[in-house]
Amino acid sequence: MPGLAVRPTPDRLREALFNVLGPRIAGTVFLDCYAGGGSVGIEALSRGAARAIFVERNRAALEVLRENLRSLGLEDKATVARALSKEHSTDIAFIDPPYALEGEYRSALEQLADTRCELIIAQHATRFALEAAYGRLRKTRVLRQGDNSLSFFESSAGE
Repeated sequence: MPGLAVRPTPDRLREALFNVLGPRIAGTVFLDCYAGGGSVGIEALSRGAARAIFVERNRAALEVLRENLRSLGLEDKATVARALSKEHSTDIAFIDPPYALEGEYRSALEQLADTRCELIIAQHATRFALEAAYGRLRKTRVLRQGDNSLSFFESSAGE
């Protein structure tokens, strides 16, 4: 198992995330960035997303991710990549860099701000506060659950 190379999303937090997203997920292209084994993107597909893009650099996690997609028969609805790219046209993005890579938040959020993605959710340690804005993205909500938080960023109007 990849260990501290990935940040697992607790089941309760993942459930809270998808309760917030509700029907907004149906028919979307969902980006699971720093995907690990892919549980968040796979959940998005199970809740009606049309496609999911999984971005993961860690080789061990990539093997687990590919096996998870294969075993669930989701390969035709999934794209697996090793890096975030502007070529990845998505509607909703979820990012959760590994514990040791807190500097990745700024990079990923600024890169996503330059795309058409309208909603980005960042999972992070509650003690680690993200900025209120990254480019055209503005923080609209923070959902705290113990040591983990989800910060929601949406495109600001007129930009």
